[in-house]
Amino acid sequence: MKTAPFDLARIGDGLAFAAAVGDLDAALDRSDGAVVSAPPGTGKTTLVPPMLANRTSGRVIVTQPRRVAARAAARRLADLDGSPLGERVGFTVRGDRQIRDTARIEVVTAGILLRRLLADPALDGVGAVVIDEVHERALETDLLIGLLGEVRELRDDLALIAMSATLDADAVAAAVGTTDSPAPIVAQTVPQHPLTERWAPSAAPRLDERGVTRSFLDHVAQVATSAARDAGASADTLVFAPGAREVAEIARRLRGAGGDFDIRELHGQLPAADQDAVIRGREATDPPRIIVTTSLAESSLTVPGVRVVVDTCLSRQPQRDAARGMSGLVTVPTSRSSAVQRAGRATREGPGTVVRCVDERTYAAAPARPAPEIATTDLTEAALLLACWGTPGGTGLRLLDPLPADSLAGSASVLRGLGAIDDDGRATDEGRQLARIPADPRLARALRDGGSLVGGRLAAEVVALLGGQARIADADAAAALVTLRGRRGGDHRAWEQETRRLQRFTASEDSAHRGTDDVGLVIALAFPERIARRVTRGADGATFLLASGTRAGITGPLADAEWLAVADVARASGRAAAGTGAIIRSAAVIDERHVEQAASHLITDRVEAEFADGRVVARRERRIGAIVRSSVPVRVSAQDGQNAVRRAVESGGLGILTWSDAADDLRRRLALLHRQLGDPWPDVSDRGLLAALDTWLGPELAALAGGAPVARLDLAPALRRLLPWPAASEFDALAQERLEVPSGSRVRIAYPPFDDPDARPVVAVKLQECFGWAQTPRIVGGRVPVLFHLLSPAGRPLAVTDDLASFWSGAYAQVRAEMRGRYPKHPWPEDPWAAAPTRHTKKRDASTR
Repeated sequence: MKTAPFDLARIGDGLAFAAAVGDLDAALDRSDGAVVSAPPGTGKTTLVPPMLANRTSGRVIVTQPRRVAARAAARRLADLDGSPLGERVGFTVRGDRQIRDTARIEVVTAGILLRRLLADPALDGVGAVVIDEVHERALETDLLIGLLGEVRELRDDLALIAMSATLDADAVAAAVGTTDSPAPIVAQTVPQHPLTERWAPSAAPRLDERGVTRSFLDHVAQVATSAARDAGASADTLVFAPGAREVAEIARRLRGAGGDFDIRELHGQLPAADQDAVIRGREATDPPRIIVTTSLAESSLTVPGVRVVVDTCLSRQPQRDAARGMSGLVTVPTSRSSAVQRAGRATREGPGTVVRCVDERTYAAAPARPAPEIATTDLTEAALLLACWGTPGGTGLRLLDPLPADSLAGSASVLRGLGAIDDDGRATDEGRQLARIPADPRLARALRDGGSLVGGRLAAEVVALLGGQARIADADAAAALVTLRGRRGGDHRAWEQETRRLQRFTASEDSAHRGTDDVGLVIALAFPERIARRVTRGADGATFLLASGTRAGITGPLADAEWLAVADVARASGRAAAGTGAIIRSAAVIDERHVEQAASHLITDRVEAEFADGRVVARRERRIGAIVRSSVPVRVSAQDGQNAVRRAVESGGLGILTWSDAADDLRRRLALLHRQLGDPWPDVSDRGLLAALDTWLGPELAALAGGAPVARLDLAPALRRLLPWPAASEFDALAQERLEVPSGSRVRIAYPPFDDPDARPVVAVKLQECFGWAQTPRIVGGRVPVLFHLLSPAGRPLAVTDDLASFWSGAYAQVRAEMRGRYPKHPWPEDPWAAAPTRHTKKRDASTR
């Protein structure tokens, strides 16, 4: 039976976006996709879904980036429709669902819709999808745009609407549209209520090596109290902090400051009931509220009654360190566009005030926009989803930004280690099983495999702890688990709810609390590459080497452990990092038996040969990734020895070998022939010799592998193996070793360096030995003239020339004038053409006549 349409006039009463509904309706008449751009609070999230529901017989799916926003949007629309929540408008979020088969509109988080697409790629029964808050550039939202673009190629009846308060509309329109034409853009602007800006910088720094400073939190609490008092009893105050820990710290300070205020917290770790209570607002007779929140309330929520915003101008965002193979949340300055969004919370219902806890210069120096999550966060879960979709790496999808290649490569490596994808990047059966578990693939593996090893309850407890945002004191995950088990309250309820949800995905029915000795095993199943062994221990803590090769520091009780399973490691400086540049933020003790159980694919037992200090040495090493468990010297095999020398030469260059004068001279002569004549004369550059290493250096490699020191090798015979036959018979004629000069001396030719193509072959000879020599000699078949360094009797350069005839006719006269007084015993004839060349003094020449 066809259900009654939504009453858009009643739902849109008083909403600014009601004026633009007709424009959107007209845009959808000519296109199955559209982009909606309108300021926060105008009613687009409220009006667009029912308008679409009236156009289609299918269900309308609306995505929100956060669970609290999804629940709030569904409740508000159901209230305006006058229907019970779930009957015509419902929601589905992780761990909570209120919807019936009769519902026309379903509000979900983006992650829910992504997993639903894997199970039902055609989205049967869905007539339209609305992707809200696109400007936040959440990873899951970006992926949805790409995947839904492919769905619409199969279903021309599926409408797709992308909505945002502030966005690059043209770029989004290109992604939402078709290959032939972008989607139409429906934009609406409305007059804004006046906003008063105030600046309240802190005298103390906002951040230090540990994060947000206590003194800055004190300052924010003082500013919030003062601003709330100035606003009066009718206004609520919204305080933006970077994370849940700072929210709790500021709220604690506000409660301790006294005053007739209702202090509330709002962040993603709170139970749903506590979040929803904040969003519902307060009665007029209730005391004014100071609501301390994360970026959760930045744009996707309307918190009623707020007229004052206090902004720390700090945000938490994901960041990946490719060099160390780690990722995590870091505290950074809030972008200016996000700060504008925060300030807008104060003017949704009337004139408002924003107090920023920085000065104007610091605010102006902040980035203009936040970085898209796709560019900064770990992509392992996204990479598995795309592999299951059949588009490894997002190839062929119209995404707002491509996935970064280095991050994607790291994620693919992790997934191959889990057996989730094959060498071509396609999802395996194992990968598809892991993708069905609503968690990061690594945590999914720990949940599934850990359930059979340690019991389903403990595995789910640990995964719920690691997947949440609870702060782990002293980095001790096992101690944090004990604390959560013993608590009653918000943290415990949220963790317990998540534990029960996750346990449904384990094969084990075990539900009893177990000891915490196996916490490390569950963590190691998720992050085998983060198994770590202590390498140093000092007064300030310890340094651990992770199987991935990263070193990280830790303080506290876990510093005494020999082995740790590390769940979270992040970039850091200061004492806790122990000079490593990284700090362990969450870990548990693990024994070696569990190490082998969790990381069997990382265990190696092999002989490692290396070329060091001119000799080949070998050791047998047992490793877990980069961690050496044992190492003993052994006799090296011929093949291992040769490979070690080859690696050393390829990495350190040919300079690690000992080059005699004869070998160096031979290489220079061959290099000149190769430059001048090309083939068949060999390339003896470093690159050329490395490419032909076995050809010319094979016997020497074998000798080194057998233990011979590099100093004993003679490389000249080795290089002669490269001489081409039969052309080799011409070698000494083309690049002779010596040149006979008119005096009868045979002078060595100094050939240019092998890597200097502009240098010339040089003959350094006393000037008197060349009297009468008119024709400058040439080598390499007459192609290359020799450059003469004509020397004094004492061997000092007098002239440099490759034109002897010009020298005798010109410059010689000046040289003679300057030198004959200095060297009177040697001949300096006025006519060098007629003088006999000699290498002796005048007296010795006379005595021999």
